[in-house]
Amino acid sequence: MPLTLANRQRTHKIKVGVLREIATALLTELAGPEASLEINLVSATQMAKVNQAFLQHEGPTDVITFDYREADPGAPFQGELFICPAVAVTQAREFGTEWRSELVRYVIHGILHLLGHDDLEPAARRKMKAVEGRWLRTISRRFALSKL
Repeated sequence: MPLTLANRQRTHKIKVGVLREIATALLTELAGPEASLEINLVSATQMAKVNQAFLQHEGPTDVITFDYREADPGAPFQGELFICPAVAVTQAREFGTEWRSELVRYVIHGILHLLGHDDLEPAARRKMKAVEGRWLRTISRRFALSKL
């Protein structure tokens, strides 16, 4: 299972090895051994550029998902995530959570999108958030997210 993880930001210290272990566990359990995923941790400035270029939205966001199977839905799981740790810090303060937990939530969220979950409609969003929450609790029991 190919997993590439690139820390392209320098604002928040992240133990990439720990995040790689977490992402590998999630990918294995959710998508299977044929899965391929690239994760890019980027600055707020970089995320705003990606957000504008691909989604025509202004400013940074938490996670952007690219599904590379869109042309061939029968192909093995293959995608790329752009994740912004600076947004995780801001949202963690807002929601009263820990930013490292938010960061892992974004990995889960992106993988779920690649598996076909959608959060555009309220009912689908509630369902996706419930699945996301269950996986975050599962991962939190297996890994010390505070050491991320």
